[in-house]
Amino acid sequence: MINLQKLLDDVKCYETVRQPRWPDGVRCPHCGAAHVTKQGHDTTQPARQKYRCEACHRAFDDLTGTVLAGHHQPLRVWILCLYFMGLNLSNRQIAQELSLNPDDVQRMTEQLREGIVVRQPEPVLAGEVECDEVYVVAGHKGQPDAVKKGPERRGQRRYLKGARGRGTLASEKSPIFAMIQQGGGIVIRMLENVQQATIRPLIERFITPGTRVYTDEYDIDHRLPDWGFDHRTVCHGREEYARDEDGDGFHEVHINTAEGFWSLLRSWLRPHRGISQEKLPLYLGFFQVRA
Repeated sequence: MINLQKLLDDVKCYETVRQPRWPDGVRCPHCGAAHVTKQGHDTTQPARQKYRCEACHRAFDDLTGTVLAGHHQPLRVWILCLYFMGLNLSNRQIAQELSLNPDDVQRMTEQLREGIVVRQPEPVLAGEVECDEVYVVAGHKGQPDAVKKGPERRGQRRYLKGARGRGTLASEKSPIFAMIQQGGGIVIRMLENVQQATIRPLIERFITPGTRVYTDEYDIDHRLPDWGFDHRTVCHGREEYARDEDGDGFHEVHINTAEGFWSLLRSWLRPHRGISQEKLPLYLGFFQVRA
């Protein structure tokens, strides 16, 4: 078995981090000043350069203020961990590939997901936007009383308690709402429910007023014109999945992009068994960055 860690050199890893971070020379991450001096290297990671800002007199290093700051693993391990996350390996699989303790890998992937997600700028959607929701079973991992045994099947599977129909966080069928600009940005959010008071602020926050919005026949969506949006629907209940509204032969009214997106999301979540409601938003955010 090839040891991937041996194929990466820490010196080159740090050079790879420095180049995009400081293309015009090192700047202080605290005040932005360019007058900095080198202060030797980290004692535990010799390739990690330390600096001192001559303007604000604060110390920093190559990773200060980044998602990789404050770790004890070599940088090459973090880069490989992020690479495997991009391949959608589970924490257990990453631990095996890197010969690490699974608990350490779980902390690393959580730090990476959170750091990447919180640093993403909020997208602004316009043009033509599809809105749709789906429901993902997610409970509270580590609380066995939230789990019950289901009907006996081969292998005696267990499932989380949930309610039929449209889901809520309380029923442990977490509603996932997506807004997808055709040919543009994507926003995914886990919601407490799919009621008007929950959905409207989200739509008004991310979609530009006047945008044409495509949805299915869900009742709440019919209020979109009152909220300042140009609304078109398809009725899946009548087996209508796309409609040519202007007679040009192109069926422009649809939410097929969203339907395909849900298929990709389900495949993405499948290797990560037992995601809790508390962690699910980070998985969604990481998927949104990759999408």
